[in-house]
Amino acid sequence: MSSFKNIEVKWQKYWEESKCFEAITGSSKKPYYILVEFPYPSGAGLHVGHVRSYTAQDAKARMKRMQGYNVLYPMGWDAFGAPAEQYAIKNHIHPKDAVKENISTFKRQMKTLGFSFDWDREFSTTDPEYYKWTQWQFLKFYEHDMAYKAKVNVNWCPNCKTVLSNEDSAGGVCERCGNTVIQKEKSQWMLRMSKYSEDLLKGLDETNFADKVKLGQINWIGKSEGVEVKVNIVGGGNFSIFTTCIETIYGVTFFVIAPDGKLINTLMPRIKNKEEVNKYILETQKKSNMDRTELNKGKTGCKLEGIEAINPVNGKKVPIFVGDFVLGSYGTGAVMAVPSHDQRDFEYAAIHNLEMIQVIDGKDTKDAAFEKNEYLNKGCKLINSEEFTGLTVEEAKEKITDKLVKLGVAKVVTNYKMRDWIFSRQRFWGEPIPMVNCPVCGWVPLNESDLPLLLPDVANYEPTDDGESPLAKITDWVNCKCPKCGHDAKRETDTMPNWAGSSWYFLRFMDPHNSHEFASMEAMKYWNKVDWYNGGMEHTARHLLYARFWVQFLYNIGLVPNKEMIYTRVSHGMVLGANNEKMSKSKGNVINPDDIVNEYGADTLRLYEMFMGDYEQDVPWNTDSLKGCKRFLDKVIKLKDKLNEVNDFTPSLEKIQNQTIKKVTYDLDNMGYNTVVSNLMILTNAYSDLPSISKKDYTLLLTLLNPIAPHITEELNENIGNKPIITYSWPKYDEDKIKDEIITVVVQVNGKIRGKIEVNSDISDEEMKKNAFEIENVQKFTEGKEIIKVIVISKKIVNIVVK
Repeated sequence: MSSFKNIEVKWQKYWEESKCFEAITGSSKKPYYILVEFPYPSGAGLHVGHVRSYTAQDAKARMKRMQGYNVLYPMGWDAFGAPAEQYAIKNHIHPKDAVKENISTFKRQMKTLGFSFDWDREFSTTDPEYYKWTQWQFLKFYEHDMAYKAKVNVNWCPNCKTVLSNEDSAGGVCERCGNTVIQKEKSQWMLRMSKYSEDLLKGLDETNFADKVKLGQINWIGKSEGVEVKVNIVGGGNFSIFTTCIETIYGVTFFVIAPDGKLINTLMPRIKNKEEVNKYILETQKKSNMDRTELNKGKTGCKLEGIEAINPVNGKKVPIFVGDFVLGSYGTGAVMAVPSHDQRDFEYAAIHNLEMIQVIDGKDTKDAAFEKNEYLNKGCKLINSEEFTGLTVEEAKEKITDKLVKLGVAKVVTNYKMRDWIFSRQRFWGEPIPMVNCPVCGWVPLNESDLPLLLPDVANYEPTDDGESPLAKITDWVNCKCPKCGHDAKRETDTMPNWAGSSWYFLRFMDPHNSHEFASMEAMKYWNKVDWYNGGMEHTARHLLYARFWVQFLYNIGLVPNKEMIYTRVSHGMVLGANNEKMSKSKGNVINPDDIVNEYGADTLRLYEMFMGDYEQDVPWNTDSLKGCKRFLDKVIKLKDKLNEVNDFTPSLEKIQNQTIKKVTYDLDNMGYNTVVSNLMILTNAYSDLPSISKKDYTLLLTLLNPIAPHITEELNENIGNKPIITYSWPKYDEDKIKDEIITVVVQVNGKIRGKIEVNSDISDEEMKKNAFEIENVQKFTEGKEIIKVIVISKKIVNIVVK
């Protein structure tokens, strides 16, 4: 037989020339859309982590085609954004050249591995033919008052010199470079994503997302129901706080307001320690929002001397602090503090020597707060709460709320943690925002006929030190005429975030060559939804949430057929280094897929990545297991020499064959890829135990193995005179042949029949004994008696001797 390299090239050429993986819109076959997150084409090339997820979805796609589905399994490139720009700067080349070079490497590697992508539908987010429609959709957001410009405090990376979303600056560091993120006020384009908070929550009911994926979305949206209370300030003025724990309001001993909110500026003339407060505000600006709100970090603050608030339930005067853990952009920008019932407030009060008032009985609060997760729904009662003392927490919630509402100082509200989407980035390599700033008309959208607005072809594209986009320096591009009045105007120089192009790419795959619209309604209705979408868990609260918001907006203006265009979303675990650490060049534990393919072959790598462990869990690389998979394929190859002349399935194999068909089919559909391989290994061992097997036996094994190891199985199948497996129908199992033979076992007590049991024919003697003693009539004749012995005649009789 030819070498694995020649075999792989041969079948890859056959698949491509025969257009085996072409998805035909409008086909009479039932459509099935499988999608794996399209990658950012980095300079490092394909990672073994990519191979794991691409092989898994490829195996599913190959089986679905054989089951008669019209499978759409596309691939493209998420190539805009900071990574490409930074790679280009580092290597002194233009981003477009870097992207082109990297895409070429990725595509070569993917083809080498035999992935069954429909390459006719390939595109990159950097293609003008694609980002024309990203810009067009932005104009729709603007047209419907969903895009606006505002001055906001943003997460700023001094190294990348660009704005980052909260998601991109998790932990207070830049996701891309690891640099500490600071706060900076900038004028930014925003999308009104918060307006869709409730719709995004409700929309989850229309999906089949994995539970952990849904939970990630729910937590990020952060819905909470509570009471908004107006708090008066001594000497005039007021502010509002939002709380989900109104039952603790009698325990308030101080309030905290945001250092970046409007209230602090209003109060500043009345503050006696202005210098100290201003210094604190400047320190806060060096921290990211994520850093400020991280629960396990110490909470800092500064008392506003000369300023006091009045607790609305009892008229008590309490101090006001400014604290970094309160965000001006979230909620009301102020919080009430109840040290006895919130651990963060407890620690804060201890540091600042503030009063603590326990208002819920049930635990001593001298050393730690008695928090809501401890007292809710436990029958705990209020203390030190005037007329509400003695009520349960649940009763008090309602009664205190009623009192404050009647006083006109409170209202029941629903809050969401999710903010509007900051949509501007101060970098070159992104979709230009198609807006013009006119001194007469203000912000004016480009005419649709002028799209796409192309990036200028320039040599200098590095970020500026002043935080402005590199495009701002290109005056020939910036200076233009107002599309509305013709006056001299300037283009927007910020670009879109890298999430923009990936928020709708799955729609474009349905109709990638349409030059008249981003995708026709006809094509979208045919493909309906992404049936199966695989991606990393790290994108659950970023890409997936953005994409769902984007689609819901398009649905609301009548441009897509479904409010949710992704049905099932699943995630895979990472492939770690052999030392159980994340792979990185600095740790020297990176595995290059090219090296494995060259030494062991594409099928061995594919097989190993499916066999290495639970698909949803992280798993370390193990070269010994890889070699074991190579030995398994060698064993399958050797079976070819055992073929007999019988033109039917071997009777003794029919049960395990049908069991294997059932298990492999189910597991390929349900991410049980490792058990697919193990079941095929068991079947192969069963074949090896026989002196010979039939051609039909062998063909079945090759067919079931084909989705994971397509090259070698096609070659072996051809060697025995069969047509290509890619043209086959997927095997179906016969339930009757899976069923175990049922036999009747007689149960005796002292030689007399006291019962009968029907059991599987492969039952063990121990199981026979156990089942015999479970018969009610047998228990009647053995209860209270000494068991002398139990005689078992395998598969026939159990005789219990008693006295």
